[in-house]
Amino acid sequence: MKVQEWKQGIRDGIPIALGYFSVSFTFGLMAEEAGLAWWQAVLISVTNLTSAGQFAGLDIMIVGGVYIEMALTQLVINLRYALMSLSLSQKLDRNFGTGKRLGLGFFMTDEIFGVAASRKGTVSGSYFSGLATLPMGGWSFGTLAGALLGGILPAIVQAAFGVAIYGMFLAIIIPQARDDFRYLIVIVIAILLSCGFRYIPLLKQVSSGFSIILCAVIAAGIGAWLYPLEPDQEE
Repeated sequence: MKVQEWKQGIRDGIPIALGYFSVSFTFGLMAEEAGLAWWQAVLISVTNLTSAGQFAGLDIMIVGGVYIEMALTQLVINLRYALMSLSLSQKLDRNFGTGKRLGLGFFMTDEIFGVAASRKGTVSGSYFSGLATLPMGGWSFGTLAGALLGGILPAIVQAAFGVAIYGMFLAIIIPQARDDFRYLIVIVIAILLSCGFRYIPLLKQVSSGFSIILCAVIAAGIGAWLYPLEPDQEE
């Protein structure tokens, strides 16, 4: 039974792994352009497994940001994983003990959570470990490929891969904005704030890491104030 569930997790993780390979290839490419060695880029991916967090962290490293800026940026960007973990914990079977939760919790991503949460019935440790195996490999090997091929690919191909991360972000926010007007309002607020930090002379002095933090926190705060959850939604 455990082997079958693990194999099912492997099969369900194949599409995620393919998508991760292309996005992490871009990360490896950008890391190489920033002056990181290939093993440094791979080490970041192996120890983080967070697309938005890694790209934001790389940007902070490039501009010479401070540690507190890096820590706060990662906290704000990756805080959603804690919420996803709490939500998924309601579907875990009884054999999914604390040790497995601590170990497999590292592999919690948007896509892995989405597949696991949509699975009928409970989620076992065998299934979740299988589900996380190929995406982890795809993310790591994609980073390796991007870092090694960064100096070989033609400039036009490198530029094309450079926009892949923006396509990934758009793929995340557009469906939400299309299905719920409230998300659209919060996204527009975040965009306007980001433009302010980019073009207003006084705000331009704020580093990129802190501008990400401020945009995310302010936009989310305004969204929570404009659209508070009703009692039945909170339950």
